Amino acid sequence: MIIKSFNPPRRILMGPGPTDISPQVLSALSRPTLGHLDPLFVGMMDEVKWMLQQTFITKNEATLAISAPGSAGMEACFVNLLSPGDTVIVCRNGVFGGRMVENVERCGAHAIVVDDPWGRAVSAEKLEAALKQHPEAGYVAFVHAETSTGALSDAKALCQLAQQHHCLSIVDMVTSLGGVPVYVDEWGVDAAYSGSQKCLSCVPGLAPVSFSPRAVEHILRRPHKSQSWFLDQSLVMHYWSGSGKRTYHHTAPVNSLYGLHEALLRLQDEGIENAWARHEAMHQRLVSGLNTLGLKLVVPEGERLPQLNTVWIPEGKDDQRIRSYLLNQYNLEIGAGLGEFAGKAWRIGVMGYGARNENIALCLSALEDALENA
Repeated sequence: MIIKSFNPPRRILMGPGPTDISPQVLSALSRPTLGHLDPLFVGMMDEVKWMLQQTFITKNEATLAISAPGSAGMEACFVNLLSPGDTVIVCRNGVFGGRMVENVERCGAHAIVVDDPWGRAVSAEKLEAALKQHPEAGYVAFVHAETSTGALSDAKALCQLAQQHHCLSIVDMVTSLGGVPVYVDEWGVDAAYSGSQKCLSCVPGLAPVSFSPRAVEHILRRPHKSQSWFLDQSLVMHYWSGSGKRTYHHTAPVNSLYGLHEALLRLQDEGIENAWARHEAMHQRLVSGLNTLGLKLVVPEGERLPQLNTVWIPEGKDDQRIRSYLLNQYNLEIGAGLGEFAGKAWRIGVMGYGARNENIALCLSALEDALENA
């Protein structure tokens, strides 16, 4: 076997993630590697932490980037907060709510599942009823932006219910961070996790997380160690602490963190509210074009996630054939449906650096061609 250097083609990524990455971020990834305890690198980590706080809109000291993808961010929140025998109310309206249930069960805790239809937001009324029915519950977990369906839930209302019933809240912000309004402190979120490869427009492999002081106190006072050594925040937080000597925990992905630093800097330069507005504007442009093509969105207006648009596949059209045509003829990637929507819907991402007029125009013209000729 003769193996040569891998040189991938330039794809336009308009699926559920990863998304397009700016030239500035790609350039940052190639800068000289420093040691993970080098004073210069540690100083850059402090800047990453500060910019993550601005993006989550929080003063939480325990805000950092876990050296693993968003799924590890999810697991970090559960394994650090939950103990065997705890009761957790999990709101499930798609694939990633289901993964929350799996995490609860693997922690030896008990999941009370509140289901909503796929493609709809989480019902605050159903959550409130479950909280009243289960006063023993100590946690509420839900997905803010359900990537499998494109539904956006009211995180503020859900977190307020959790607080009223003295529960800690665990919130999936993998696809929402940087793309729609997120106010961790104002909403009273206790544990939030995200991913670097969505609206932040960085490479996959990093999971921004933020823990409230209440959550940190809970972590430090838990009666036994977390079941995960690598994700144990009582250890990791000392590596990301803002003052004094850093405690060695693991070898951080140095160059990936360069990329995240640059991506967050791009976001800071644009302004977080301007980024939210840009995602909404590109969403509206896409929806208008999809309507012209006769394509229908799954999620009702008012519950739609601007950066992840789930579209019903027209009757008689082959899912795989259309997506392959887009990839081969236009170097354009859109996402397949997951779970209940597999083979029935497409997921079109309008995220981060990819949320640009030229991408929307290409996607709409390529879809029109594919629907006629694929």
